Amino acid sequence: MQPAPSVIIFSTLSGAGFGLLFFLGLGMPVVTGGIAFGFYVIAYLLAVGGLMASVFHLGNKKNAWKSYSQWRTSWLSREAWFAVSALLCMGLYAFLQVFFATTVATLGFLGAALSLCTVFATSMIYAQLKTIPRWNQPATPGFFVAASLAGGALLSNNPNLAMVLLLVLAAVVAFHWWKGDQRFAEAGSTIETATQLKGRVSLWEKPHTGENYLTHEMVYQVARKHAVKLRVIALLLMTVVPIFLVLVFGPHHLPVALAVLSHLAGLFAQRWLFFAEAEHVVGLYYGAHTGKQTA
Repeated sequence: MQPAPSVIIFSTLSGAGFGLLFFLGLGMPVVTGGIAFGFYVIAYLLAVGGLMASVFHLGNKKNAWKSYSQWRTSWLSREAWFAVSALLCMGLYAFLQVFFATTVATLGFLGAALSLCTVFATSMIYAQLKTIPRWNQPATPGFFVAASLAGGALLSNNPNLAMVLLLVLAAVVAFHWWKGDQRFAEAGSTIETATQLKGRVSLWEKPHTGENYLTHEMVYQVARKHAVKLRVIALLLMTVVPIFLVLVFGPHHLPVALAVLSHLAGLFAQRWLFFAEAEHVVGLYYGAHTGKQTA
């Protein structure tokens, strides 16, 4: 699929922001006053900034509010409700900590749960799509949640926990890549099943000479050799470099800040691949086949 910058920014930044809110809600660390204000500014800039970026991907932005009406059937709608609920709950929790030095644990736990539910709902928007077999697997919500928790642990300055979660993230992402490479074949979708024609079917001529929405958005392909390089770069920046910085220099402000920047840069690369490597079954109508990727 064609990677959309707005969705990449949204899923990366909002995940980190809600991850930070998760740990703040659990009291890891317990903060008050000016320090609490600084933590919450970072968390809300990431979470809200990411959510705002997603709006730019909408064709008719003024109808964004309608997403709240489909919560019974739509993970996008559930994500919207969870996000608003988490931000309001954690906003009250933060207000009490910043201005009254008061920590209401029950309110924090609720906000933490809602924050994690927001990230899970985001992941399910993609994991539920049977038309994109690479996404339609349990590891998809797994790496969204793991990335959010790892980023949140780094941002909340929980270095030991962050290193463990970064290792978990590396394992989950590697599994997602490995399993994802097999999913299209496992799903059993072929040009024969797509066209419902019997015998051996091959593309004689494309349906049209020009590009349309489907070919632009759904039939984008990245060369395998480039994908492998980007996977290595993403894994190094996302997990290896942050772990190295924390291990060598400890939980000091500058190395942790560099670790966060490296982690986010790796996540941007990983999320770009998440979309670029996704093979939509509609591509079968246009002669696109998994495992035969070109630049």
